[in-house]
Amino acid sequence: MSSPLSKAASERFPDVGRTLFRVGGLACLVGLYSIIPSACMHFGILKSLSEMPSEIPAALTVVLGWLLVFRTNTSYARWWEARTLWGSLTNTIRNLAIKFATLTPMNEHERRQVRSALARFPVVLKDHLRGSTTSDDLDSLPESVTTATHKPTALTETLYRKLQFWKESGGMDSTTLLVMDEDLRKLLEITGGCERIQNTRLVRSYRGFARQSVALYLATLPWGLASDFGWWTIPLTAALSYFMLGLETVAEHIEQPFGTDDDDLDLDGMCRNIRASVESVLYHS
Repeated sequence: MSSPLSKAASERFPDVGRTLFRVGGLACLVGLYSIIPSACMHFGILKSLSEMPSEIPAALTVVLGWLLVFRTNTSYARWWEARTLWGSLTNTIRNLAIKFATLTPMNEHERRQVRSALARFPVVLKDHLRGSTTSDDLDSLPESVTTATHKPTALTETLYRKLQFWKESGGMDSTTLLVMDEDLRKLLEITGGCERIQNTRLVRSYRGFARQSVALYLATLPWGLASDFGWWTIPLTAALSYFMLGLETVAEHIEQPFGTDDDDLDLDGMCRNIRASVESVLYHS
């Protein structure tokens, strides 16, 4: 029977619960496998294997530890870089909202257009990264954006066209245009940074090598423990397997941070926060 705390955690983080349940199931399978060397040691069968020196899995532990640390750090660095880029996106759009409100000669119709473009840019970028077009929040955008292949670029282009129109009509000087350009360029730079993370995964050979190393370690571990721990090899192997498999699984999950799992970035929440910031500036300024 699960405790109220574990039930609440599984309801709050359903994907995390499924991930840990899967890792626990695999660890139990490895624990069941460890019955074989434990029984061989107990009944004196296959002594050459069941009496394997414990130094062998110990040496493998050191090597595998380095490998998993590098694997986890690399995946987390990708996740953290993605979070930094979206933090920069939040600040950039807030700056643009203030600059559009104070430095440009917007009328009320143009204000609504700019507000819509800035508030929906993170939604467009989120859908672009997820390969999704399901957001109903984009209906008010120009057709040139909704039909474009690369929507973040098309949406940024509409803002540049606004600036160009105001400059040609004499409502904005070149200095103000340069000030606005500084933040508009950042929108495309942030988009490019997110695309680099999305499209450049960890080298497939390295990922395969890491998994093979974990499998080799878990296959030899109980044979090295059986001579020293006897039947205690079973729970000990299961516990060590849980940690090793958990590290590899978590690293694989956070390697792609733009999805919809609980381990991924809360892009929907950040989109809502950005929209609230834009509307608070451009509704009443």
